[in-house]
Amino acid sequence: MIVILGAVIGALIGGFTAKKRNGNTADIAQYATGFAIAFALAGMVLTILLEKLLA
Repeated sequence: MIVILGAVIGALIGGFTAKKRNGNTADIAQYATGFAIAFALAGMVLTILLEKLLA
């Protein structure tokens, strides 16, 4: 669940960042994808850490 939420939030932040920097459609898509991957990876690490600490 944290991974999916991270990917969605990352995509939104990336899209808005590219839009704010006056990027075209390809720029917005690339930023959204890159941020989504990065945030999903951070969410996966967080999920693993929580599982190890709470289990």
